[in-house]
Amino acid sequence: MRIREINAMRGPNYWSVRRHKLIVMVLDLEEMEEKPTNKVPGFKERLESMFPTVYEHRCSVGTAGGFFQRVDEGTWMGHVIEHIALEIQTLAGMDVGFGRTRGYGEEGVYNVVFAYMEEKVGRFAAKASVRICEALISGEDYNLEADIQEMREIREAERLGPSTGSIVEEAAARGIPWIRLNKYSLCQLGYGANQKKIQATVTSQTSSIGVELACDKEDTKFLLEQSEVQVPKGEIIRTEAGLRDAVDYVGYPLVTKPIDGNHGRGITVDIKTWEEALEGFHAAKEVSRSVIVERFITGEDYRILVINNRLVAAAKRTPAHVVGDGTSTLQQLIDKVNSDPRRGYGHEKVLTQITVNDLTKSIIASYGYTLETIPKEGERVILKDTANLSTGGTSEDVTDMVHPANVFMAERISKIIDLDICGIDVMTTDISKPLEETGGAVLEVNAGPGFRMHLAPSEGLPRNVAAEVVDMLFPPGSTSRIPIVAVTGTNGKTTTTRLIAHIAKMKGYKVGYTTSDGVYIQNRMLMKGDCTGPTSAEFVLKDPTVNFAVLECARGGLLRAGLGFHNCDIGIVTNVAADHLGLKGIHTIEQLAKVKGVIPETVVKDGYAILNADDELVYAMRKNVECNVALFSMDENNPHIKSMARVGGISAVYENGYITICRGEWKIRVIKAVNVPLTFGGKASFMIQNVLPAVLTAYIKGFSIEDIKVSLETFIPSPGQTPGRLNLFNFENFQVLLDYAHNPAGLRALQDMIQKMDVTERIGIIAGVGDRREEDTQELGAVAAEMFDEIIIRQDKHLRGRTETEIIQMLDEGIKKAGLNKKTTIIPSEKEAITHAIKNAKKGALIVICSDVIPEALDLVTKFKEEESNRLFKFSIDEIPNRQ
Repeated sequence: MRIREINAMRGPNYWSVRRHKLIVMVLDLEEMEEKPTNKVPGFKERLESMFPTVYEHRCSVGTAGGFFQRVDEGTWMGHVIEHIALEIQTLAGMDVGFGRTRGYGEEGVYNVVFAYMEEKVGRFAAKASVRICEALISGEDYNLEADIQEMREIREAERLGPSTGSIVEEAAARGIPWIRLNKYSLCQLGYGANQKKIQATVTSQTSSIGVELACDKEDTKFLLEQSEVQVPKGEIIRTEAGLRDAVDYVGYPLVTKPIDGNHGRGITVDIKTWEEALEGFHAAKEVSRSVIVERFITGEDYRILVINNRLVAAAKRTPAHVVGDGTSTLQQLIDKVNSDPRRGYGHEKVLTQITVNDLTKSIIASYGYTLETIPKEGERVILKDTANLSTGGTSEDVTDMVHPANVFMAERISKIIDLDICGIDVMTTDISKPLEETGGAVLEVNAGPGFRMHLAPSEGLPRNVAAEVVDMLFPPGSTSRIPIVAVTGTNGKTTTTRLIAHIAKMKGYKVGYTTSDGVYIQNRMLMKGDCTGPTSAEFVLKDPTVNFAVLECARGGLLRAGLGFHNCDIGIVTNVAADHLGLKGIHTIEQLAKVKGVIPETVVKDGYAILNADDELVYAMRKNVECNVALFSMDENNPHIKSMARVGGISAVYENGYITICRGEWKIRVIKAVNVPLTFGGKASFMIQNVLPAVLTAYIKGFSIEDIKVSLETFIPSPGQTPGRLNLFNFENFQVLLDYAHNPAGLRALQDMIQKMDVTERIGIIAGVGDRREEDTQELGAVAAEMFDEIIIRQDKHLRGRTETEIIQMLDEGIKKAGLNKKTTIIPSEKEAITHAIKNAKKGALIVICSDVIPEALDLVTKFKEEESNRLFKFSIDEIPNRQ
């Protein structure tokens, strides 16, 4: 078996609009296509032995054991690999259940689709599941536990931490979109100008001064002392001489800790002798230059969490420990604690397993113990020097026990230190009493405190503290989103995208938009090339200056990774025609329509899917949406438009020469098509079709008819506003039309326009694309034969899988099949082909350049135009009489 490719879906996709995290593995079974599971001796038994828990997989049978039943009856290995990939992730602590295995369109080749939680784990599971299946087929031993442990480790390295993850999950539950900005914990909540950022539990609203103060224990303590907050008596020192003075001033017992430390590093507690003080001093010096020497406060360790200056949770923290039973060694007691099903690897469960490291050994050595020591019954042995959950500690929620005086103190501290999210460490014997009464003290103030102890305490009530953060970042009345218009279709999507962006810009929005030629932020191109995939969409949505997004979405990105957003406000499908068939497992126009249909299916409930009523495949997409539907048509008598009118719906039509919006039975005429420059005086019918959904979008977004009209009048088809889309250059004796038409449907639309143009002859420069089906390339040649009096065949810059000779031959065959005996010239170089056509153009001719590399063709034609203009200008100057 051979893996051809592995793609990770990260947004709505062809396989599922709702399940965004999917691995799509293209798997060639090769010789195993002839050997389903019931033809491999002993396969089922080995599978059941390795994966007994797969019994719970119901599969298509619908009952427990259903998958094993399918294996017994005989199923293909791709199906088995799907289930193995799901099960090994579940065994590694990532419970996933969605999977599909479908034919790729080639004999023995399958799309194996399954869910993942972390992308790198999903990719690993894809490869591992094939290895495992091959081992099961051959009957070889396989180290499954090694794979499972590696997946756990990958997950811990890749996943968001519990604090960041909880905020992201809370935001997502509220419909707030989010984007991970780096491989660590920096995330964006919301889109464009309405975004907020978080990094762990530090937000874009967190005061930098507050963070600096919290990181400087000396300043923190000074400010709190000045504000009459109970803090331990102490000194900041740098030398052993200073340590001697501090010990005399503070007295035993004391604690030493680095001034810049975190996560408990370098802290030594309950120091009672000078030797211990020296040891603690040097341990702290390894972490920072300055060392805090404080009175050691006895009592319990409490963490108070304050968000937006309000106490939201409190927890009592206990370091990792065991309690002796009089018969078990320390190692046995640790193993028993770790057997608790609530304990897992890293952050995968409520509690973390206790690991025995050098620190643990040194701590138990201070008791005079080793791992083989048997503690007395009831004796509590501390194993770590801090109460962090990440080292095996436990927490107990005590939020409802905190005394009002301590609540007041904590909320006041958050303002003194100026932190929007603040963790306050308190040591006291009883949190239900004021610190003044218990002799307790505030030990530390933390910026970016961990949430895990509050989200999932070992005991007590879990607190959804992440909700408090989201409430703070997005208070009632605010929004996290910006308007998103997504445009897809086979032809016309780039022009439609650009026109909508222009209309929104004229309305005063700061627009970001993506097209097949680049990404634009407020009309500045910031990325060049085909930018119709998810990465380009995210580029716009991450930009903090953008408050309106228009995103062109092509099939390639959808099949490669899904959409770069989860929902849009308006989803437009211009049309569906045969193009790119035979690629990525999409072999029929119906499958292509399903790909394009992802866009309207992602529209929010109160948004609109704008569909082409003249295209039955597009019109049928209305059945799968949960939003409003608006239609557009070149025929006001289209029965679908009539039906929409009867139910009071919205549509846009071309009627009596007008671009018209229909609301129910009422008509609102926007503008005559001949007055819209984009339509070339009404000659370009396909451009009128592009205008209709753009006008509908503006109307739905509440733009006035007058604003829409002005926008249409000022959108000029030109290299500046529509590069490569109907760019007409008027030379002295002929015309050059540059367009992106690259498939039969696009070429036929262009044919309709140029037949209405008053020219003496039409010369077409065409090219084929190597990754298209042979019949599609031949049809392109046949359409060209109908359109042009003379045809120049050139070759695309990107051959995409075929030779130059093969592509040219297919086009030539298509031209000949048309039987129109047209003059055909083969000039492979696009530059040479354009130069030849322009140099040999006859008076009144129209040269049509169908180009795939728009900038290069535009530059060349512009250069010829400038040369002609300079020549004519010089000629006119020479004709002026010389004045004395």
